[in-house]
Amino acid sequence: MIGIADPEFGEAEQAAAKRVLESGRVADGPEVRAFESEFATVCETDHAVATANGTAALVAALDGLGIGDGDRVVTTPFSFVASSNAVRLVGAEPVFADIDPRTYNLDPDAARSAVRETDADAILAVHLYGLPAEMAALSDIATEEDVFLIEDAAQAHGARYQGQPVGSFGDAAAFSFYPTKNMTTGEGGMVVTDDEAVAERARCFINHGRDADGGPYAHERVGHNLRMTSLAAAIGREQLAKLPAWVEQRRYHAAVLSNGLDDVPGIEPPAEPSDAHHAYHQYTVRCDDRSGLRERLEAGGVGAAVYYPKPIHRLEAYEEYDATAPAAEAAAESVLSLPVHPGLTADEIDHVVETVSEAGLQVQ
Repeated sequence: MIGIADPEFGEAEQAAAKRVLESGRVADGPEVRAFESEFATVCETDHAVATANGTAALVAALDGLGIGDGDRVVTTPFSFVASSNAVRLVGAEPVFADIDPRTYNLDPDAARSAVRETDADAILAVHLYGLPAEMAALSDIATEEDVFLIEDAAQAHGARYQGQPVGSFGDAAAFSFYPTKNMTTGEGGMVVTDDEAVAERARCFINHGRDADGGPYAHERVGHNLRMTSLAAAIGREQLAKLPAWVEQRRYHAAVLSNGLDDVPGIEPPAEPSDAHHAYHQYTVRCDDRSGLRERLEAGGVGAAVYYPKPIHRLEAYEEYDATAPAAEAAAESVLSLPVHPGLTADEIDHVVETVSEAGLQVQ
């Protein structure tokens, strides 16, 4: 079976892990500071704060901006639930605005209306599947409406918008290093920002509310233990060095898929607007008969997955949220993600194209 994801750990990652284990310093320390510095450089931001996972990064970013009780955050209902959970975990409330059906990202017009109708305090944009959201329009809205702009870049390592890396547009951004992402630390996350005060508040939040300048027991506020380990950071540094080549391999595989599937009936390849540099965390098609296509792919040895089968406002944990998002609901019923990861061989990517093409013809 050709898998939907294939995390790669090579000799460099093994050597890095061995180095940290032999040092005896496996918790937070210089290795984490080095990873933060290198990641901030890649994102072209002034600061980076490493966290235990991507959800922790989202929560720390929101808290770092002072988002909390009574605040409202406009966001997309078509995402992994962590993007909205993070809003609720800091005591704020998500306000769901619909998506652009072509890109699956937050629709700027819908976001503007939601901000005005609810007197929201922030916009949380998700770069879904590795495709940057429309940051020019969303940045203009944030400025005009005087609200914060946060980027959920959990799936978008290496993506760019108008030549600028994602993570560098908002007041703060959050990344995830879960094993299936474009790069991984096993588990981990990162907050990036140009605002020193936001970075310091996030760093305090993930470290038991500790003031970095006040000594080991200067707990100025209630916080969490959401720090990244040195072991994870060491692996992350090696993965970060490989990220550009991996993203280009994903983009090459995506081009092969799009060229091969462009004329297959009942299947719509993903869009890539001219101002976006898609990182293809997922290669997601829209299909007329998803269940039939998926069955035939499985029979042909091609893994596929649905991200996401329900919009967030249709989940049980969000049943009290009465959102109207027809584009998100239509996407949830028709999207299917295909293998695009850099571990695919030329024969495997050709097999994916051939199998999807044949399956698409059969389900018509």
